[in-house]
Amino acid sequence: MALLTPLLSGFIAAFIGIIPPGLINMTAAKVNMKEGKKNALWFVAGAILVIFFQVSLAVLFAQVIDNRPDVVTLLREVGFAIFSILTIYFLFIAKEPKAKKSKIKKSSKKSRFFLGMLLSGLNFFPIPYYVVVSVTLASYHLFAFENNIIFTFVFGSVLGSFAALYSYIGFFGRIEKKTDYLMRNMNTIIGSITGLIAIATLFNILSYYFG
Repeated sequence: MALLTPLLSGFIAAFIGIIPPGLINMTAAKVNMKEGKKNALWFVAGAILVIFFQVSLAVLFAQVIDNRPDVVTLLREVGFAIFSILTIYFLFIAKEPKAKKSKIKKSSKKSRFFLGMLLSGLNFFPIPYYVVVSVTLASYHLFAFENNIIFTFVFGSVLGSFAALYSYIGFFGRIEKKTDYLMRNMNTIIGSITGLIAIATLFNILSYYFG
């Protein structure tokens, strides 16, 4: 398997997982606006360090699960349910995201680094998310539980996480000053992505039972 596939898969999965407005990316944006890019990048570095270990742990879990076809099937069904619920929520329930103003006291680079680690460590979503992603990719033969491929996937996830967080650092100021198309339609974009994933997962489940 070419290493470009797991690299891109990790990058895309991480970017999709982090780009929706959340505690970590919004905090990175606020730190940048209040304290400058250097402190924001230290915050991102701390967050990414934890993400590296979270993705690695998730892939190890996925490797164990992948050896159990019954568990893999159950995980796909759970994943389908989760992505379907997320699609309904983002398309029909969630309100338009609005930037909230918050005060951030100026702190040292070291404290921002550990703040990034803390907030990232409190976010347990990446572990089940990457378990589902890696198992799903493996079922489509886009990922294999081999050391070099696992490392490349994790590296791609780190790059994708950095790209998503850096986009908040670089563009949040412009988004906050004027109504941006992406922010206005963020729920629709996320809902469409989760909807496509849900449909792909459903086809995979149906092919398992009826194929």
